[in-house]
Amino acid sequence: MHSLNRAEGDLAGVAVERPEGAAGRWMRNGGMLLLGFSLLELFIHLLVGEGYGYFRDEFYYLACSDHLAWGYVDQPPLSILLLRVSRMLLGDSVTAIRVLPALAGAATVYTVGWMARELGGRRWAQALAMTAVLVAPQYLGTAGYYSMNGFDVLIWALAGALMISIIKEDRPCLWVWLGILLGLGLMNKISVLWLGFGLFTALLLTRERRSMLTRWPWIAGAIAFLIFAPHIIWQALNDWPTLEFIQNASGQKMRSIAPVDFLIEQILIMNPMTLPVWIAGLVFVFAAPGGRRYRALGIIYLAVLLLLVLNRTSRAGYLAPAYTMLFAAGGVGLELLVDRWGWKWMKPAFLAGLCLGGLALAPLTLPILPVESYVRYAAALGIAPFTDERKEVAELPQHYADMHGWEELVAKVAEVHATLSAEEQAVATVFVHNYGEAGAIDLLGRELGLPRAISGHNNYWLWGPRGYSGEVMIIVGGPRDDHQEVFDEVRLAGTTDCDYCMPYEDNQPIFIAKGLKVSLEAIWPELKHYN
Repeated sequence: MHSLNRAEGDLAGVAVERPEGAAGRWMRNGGMLLLGFSLLELFIHLLVGEGYGYFRDEFYYLACSDHLAWGYVDQPPLSILLLRVSRMLLGDSVTAIRVLPALAGAATVYTVGWMARELGGRRWAQALAMTAVLVAPQYLGTAGYYSMNGFDVLIWALAGALMISIIKEDRPCLWVWLGILLGLGLMNKISVLWLGFGLFTALLLTRERRSMLTRWPWIAGAIAFLIFAPHIIWQALNDWPTLEFIQNASGQKMRSIAPVDFLIEQILIMNPMTLPVWIAGLVFVFAAPGGRRYRALGIIYLAVLLLLVLNRTSRAGYLAPAYTMLFAAGGVGLELLVDRWGWKWMKPAFLAGLCLGGLALAPLTLPILPVESYVRYAAALGIAPFTDERKEVAELPQHYADMHGWEELVAKVAEVHATLSAEEQAVATVFVHNYGEAGAIDLLGRELGLPRAISGHNNYWLWGPRGYSGEVMIIVGGPRDDHQEVFDEVRLAGTTDCDYCMPYEDNQPIFIAKGLKVSLEAIWPELKHYN
């Protein structure tokens, strides 16, 4: 008894060490830092969520989400399915539909910080890598409106994270997760094939090629194919519309770009201040003793870069998702360099430089300034309005101009529709020439009593006349002589008028056409316009 009391006394002054839980390990490993940067990214996008209004493509995606299918002319179905779910939960306001891309952007920031940590980086390396993501104009833009692109960046980042884990750990199940990720990525955007090409090249050119002698990479490929198979079947059943779309877009829509210009645009869209970061990432994975085992990340980037440069009509943004891996590696590489040379002053200086560069360029891709202020600001920076396509621009670059003019267009069409008799309104439809106009009519026109729009552009053509006879039609745009070939009566009833919109959307004639000479179903095949 005396012995037991003495033992209890000895233990009274000793702190009992309890097992550390998952939350404790997460915080000790820098989880709060990663979460903080991610929440900052989310806050930025939610703060400016409404911006200048709906983006042209968002109208189209909303229309597609009313027609769930295994595919669409210009995209696989995953992002459309996610939008449908988002609409059910949050509605379809501008701010509501941009919550998911903002969350994808925040998850990308977190993933890049995690990669930097797994590559051996401490807190500064993680912070530097995540800051590079935060200030890259291309990433700010893609997370700022609804499209498949924000999810695409996240998928590439997650693929990089899985590759790091596969290299570090002997866990075959990681290949299964990689296969699932690639399959979902393909169901989001077909350009994940480029990522697959980069991964395959990286396996062949590194010691990871030994894994190809096992069944796991092949299982991953099979899983990705099985997930993607329903979309392939849909393509076959619909005469491979995406191949026709890509061919038309490359030949008619996209401008040709020289290799040197493509490389220069990489620096601009990713922010010139991040150049030392991703260059350091390449150096780290190819030359640093602790980084060479991860050279697969650099090979993925270079393989996809070569593929896009040889294409000659690739947009600069197509390569953007690959920088997530280089930012993570670059944060580690620069941290090693700064520590080696004892340049501690560079740590706050580098972060401050990135932040200042990000603030300076943010208005170019985030609609945070009033339009008039943006025009003056861009002019002061010497940045002229631009577009990746063969189209004329006015005061705004295309990605901002495509957020203007939609309310004015729908209101003008509603005015014309109101001049029809009750009998004519009952059978009338609205024909437009592109999916942006059609989607705006479908979404914004509901409250104004407009009928659904029909069009020959992309998936609107696949949806057909939508039950309309075409005997009374409001037509936006196009030469009057062309319309008179198929209608008995064509009357000019109005003209579109918008400030800051794309020039081809301004001053368009609006006709009322009656007396269709042939059935709408008969002429529908001639209206197909995939690009």
